[in-house]
Amino acid sequence: MSVFRLCRSRKTPSDYLRFSSRLAHSLGFATVKAEEISGSQPAEVHNLVQGKWIQSANWNTTVDPLNGESFIKVSEVDESGIKPFVESLSKCPKHGMHNPFKSPERYLLYGDISSKAGHMLSLPEVSDFFAKLIQRVAPKSYQQALGEVYVTGKFLENFSGDQVRFLARSFGVPGNHLGQQSHGFRWPYGPVAVITPFNFPLEIPLLQLMGALYMGNKPVLKVDSKVCIVMEQMLRLLHDCGMPIDDVDFINSDGKTMNKLLLEGKPRMTLFTGSSRVADKLAYDLNGRIKLEDAGFDWKILGPDVQEVDYVSWVCDQDAYACSGQKCSAQSMLFMHENWSKTSLLSQLTDLAARRKLEDLTIGPVLTVTTEAMLDHMKKLLQVPGSKLLFGGEELKNHSIPSVYGAIKPTAVFVPIEEILKAENYELVTKEIFGPFQIITEYKDNQLQLVLDALEKMHAHLTAAVVSSDPLFIQEVVGKTVNGTTYAGLRARTTGAPQNHWFGPAGDPRGAGIGTPEAIKLVWSCHREVIYDFGPVPQQWKLPPST
Repeated sequence: MSVFRLCRSRKTPSDYLRFSSRLAHSLGFATVKAEEISGSQPAEVHNLVQGKWIQSANWNTTVDPLNGESFIKVSEVDESGIKPFVESLSKCPKHGMHNPFKSPERYLLYGDISSKAGHMLSLPEVSDFFAKLIQRVAPKSYQQALGEVYVTGKFLENFSGDQVRFLARSFGVPGNHLGQQSHGFRWPYGPVAVITPFNFPLEIPLLQLMGALYMGNKPVLKVDSKVCIVMEQMLRLLHDCGMPIDDVDFINSDGKTMNKLLLEGKPRMTLFTGSSRVADKLAYDLNGRIKLEDAGFDWKILGPDVQEVDYVSWVCDQDAYACSGQKCSAQSMLFMHENWSKTSLLSQLTDLAARRKLEDLTIGPVLTVTTEAMLDHMKKLLQVPGSKLLFGGEELKNHSIPSVYGAIKPTAVFVPIEEILKAENYELVTKEIFGPFQIITEYKDNQLQLVLDALEKMHAHLTAAVVSSDPLFIQEVVGKTVNGTTYAGLRARTTGAPQNHWFGPAGDPRGAGIGTPEAIKLVWSCHREVIYDFGPVPQQWKLPPST
């Protein structure tokens, strides 16, 4: 289907071509060039509030994760500067910027914006710009960075044209008498907040931000300051695609300042993606008005039916170590049936991990865990009886990654299944290390229940994989687990979620989803019922007795 049929803009196809051609050749929205950002030519990131790009008096410096050079200056708002953001949120009523009864043309507007923005991200010059910008602040391979841009573009294409108003589809039910009908509507919250992490600087904030806007909310967006330059540039692209400049506020600040903004601005819903510790604090501070996509200690089970060892080995390597393991969906624990230990699986995992090089960023800086912390964790694991280092366990060689970040080779530690379940070991073994680090264990035919017991005790239930072609085995495992995004079958994985299916945790009423109509409606709208009762009043109606 052509972009013109997707877009319900009143502009003609020739107007649209001129629009995309102008931006494609000049990147007219961009204020930086990814390759040129350096200590001698630092980029700047500004704030956006009430329709104006502003600078604060405070500038925080972001260092290049690869060499420690100060290369981005972020204008950060402190606690004394949040008043304009509080005022902006307070100007949005509870019924939102639009809803089924108010300004419905804005549903069409955002269909047009999505169409144009999706088309822009499909242009090689634009997708290359964002992929390289992502690489500068969250180093990952070019293919991984470009994949993030691709998924984001496809999401925008999915919500082109009429698809935004379809999110607000209502339903009606006949009443008890003539003139009575009940109608269910999806209703916005009004002022909302979006807080997102560093690991997917474009995909996570953009998908959640657009979902909030589609449903009629007024969001303030806070992205991890280490990577906020990516969304600053994306917001400028959205403005060029027709998004009203005062529809979104964009703030750079530390966590304490953002917490103060949430308490004083009182958004009616906050979406938080990040650590469980911060998530629980926000849930308490905001009296539960929050949706979460927090930590993921994600697991994979290899069933007893061994097949396609080369392929399964490759997927395991990708799941554990792509983006240096810095995915909330990364494979943290691998349960392999003893039949797999008799194959070349472990030797292939060792060889595949050894292929990863800092030069092409297939392994790279870990932005939230230091080298020392990861190696200390490994040493503690190796004190568990029967445990052993399978591969890795060393700092990267010949690197200039600053010490505030981590730099280790892809690492795997084997821990016996019986030891994992012991009370004195369980918390240690299932501690999430947001880096290139996984636990591998083995189970026998009569030990599947031990595996299920280990999964039952886990706290985070984001992604999981059951690698098997045995429907009865899959049925047993899926029926006794919780994870919100579970892949099952020979090609099952834990990472690489596209835009065409739900991604999010299960088992927690605070759990948020991303990417699909169901996720958007769950996170960014609530249910409102309107009951019409027009009459007529029955003939010969009489005042009844009191009840």
